[in-house]
Amino acid sequence: MRYFDDFAVGQVNEFPPRPVSEAEIIAFAKEYDPQPFHIDREAAARTPYGGIIASGWHTIGMTMRLMVDHLINGSASMGSPGVERLRWIKPVRPGDVLTLRGTVVETKASASKPDRGVVTTEYEMRNQDGDVVMTMRGKGMYGRRPQPQAGQEG
Repeated sequence: MRYFDDFAVGQVNEFPPRPVSEAEIIAFAKEYDPQPFHIDREAAARTPYGGIIASGWHTIGMTMRLMVDHLINGSASMGSPGVERLRWIKPVRPGDVLTLRGTVVETKASASKPDRGVVTTEYEMRNQDGDVVMTMRGKGMYGRRPQPQAGQEG
């Protein structure tokens, strides 16, 4: 279990590669962001993108899934107070393989609730060519490591 106390400024979390298929791009976009360059090959070919691209919200969804599977589920996560910055730098295309890297930039123990703290992390998603496709500065709230009570061994 990973607690607030286990995070340190400068710490880097690397997440495994995540391939992206055209079918999933289209399925996500049909449900949540049905713009032509996300769902229609012919229409997308006539845009400045020259073909189908993933919705930025799909990219965020893939980011969240990587974070949950490889960080949050093994931690004392208490949710998030939000995201401060989010930028979609370059389109995500079918066949891309994305990798996520998060660098802790701040840790702050709560003054009013001593059982928790907030970790601020700069995330960067890259494609297989090393191009940055998305950046995000997010905050996660984590529980502090429980302390043994008097008379208990830890």
